[in-house]
Amino acid sequence: MQLLEKTVESQTLFQGKIVTLKVDKAQLPNGAVAGREVVEHPGGVAVLALFDDGTVPVVRQFRYPFREVVTELPAGKLERGEDPRPAALRELEEEVGVTCGELTDLGRLYLSPGFSTEVLHMYLARQLRQGACHPDEDEFLEVERVPFSALAEQVLSGAITDAKTVALVLKVKLLLGL
Repeated sequence: MQLLEKTVESQTLFQGKIVTLKVDKAQLPNGAVAGREVVEHPGGVAVLALFDDGTVPVVRQFRYPFREVVTELPAGKLERGEDPRPAALRELEEEVGVTCGELTDLGRLYLSPGFSTEVLHMYLARQLRQGACHPDEDEFLEVERVPFSALAEQVLSGAITDAKTVALVLKVKLLLGL
């Protein structure tokens, strides 16, 4: 049996600045038709910047949907069709004021594949130079450098709940044996 679903009908319910909400009907592998709700999102990037001293810059920002301040790695939304690599470099510099000599692609994540098209591209930045932050007009951040080991402990204890940060920290921990 092929595990493919074919779109037989699609209706756009909402078109926003960031997301589009569609309600589709899809033909299932057994021939039945089922409803599908899809949030189209242009995707994003996240960067773990590892300084030579073993510290990593993180940002704290208020996340409106959860009504709380969340600790995260530098990250940002892609413009539709934007190449993730330059976007990662841009977000790193804007949010934490860091430029890098080495940027390693660590793959991508589907954040909520049951309903969203959002793909997150993950990077490890090294050979870092610290400069000044220049966040977007509507972006309010606190930046702090923390030891990678402490960040990994916060991920493992559940103190850090941001999915992209959890995934990227654990991936780097395994890859580099930290």
